[in-house]
Amino acid sequence: MGTVIRNVAFDCADPYGLARFWSGVFDCPVDPEFQPGDEELVIEPPGGPRVYFQRVPEPKTVKNRVHICLEPDVPRDREVERVLALGATVVADRREPDGSGWVVLADPEGNEFCLLRSDAERALAGKVTDE
Repeated sequence: MGTVIRNVAFDCADPYGLARFWSGVFDCPVDPEFQPGDEELVIEPPGGPRVYFQRVPEPKTVKNRVHICLEPDVPRDREVERVLALGATVVADRREPDGSGWVVLADPEGNEFCLLRSDAERALAGKVTDE
């Protein structure tokens, strides 16, 4: 018997607001039982671990030591544009001229995450990873 990931947790100032951002990223709804002002809540992306948001008093001040790497089912650059429209910001652009690489983004509270190439894009290039 092994250990499984129950959820990925985000400390944040506004759990509901941050959950709405990530629900847009993962294209899954925020359960209507959760409301603005709640101290904690969860979203459940299809095929992935639950994402848990909890209110904390202190703001994020340094780089994440752990972050989420996302692999879209559409071309990476199209997904970058979609996520930027949801409220993300670019932290670092690691895309290479040959199409490899990734983009480091931050959610509205500054939590970093990466957008990698889609599986189809990597297959076309004959690569298993972008790292």
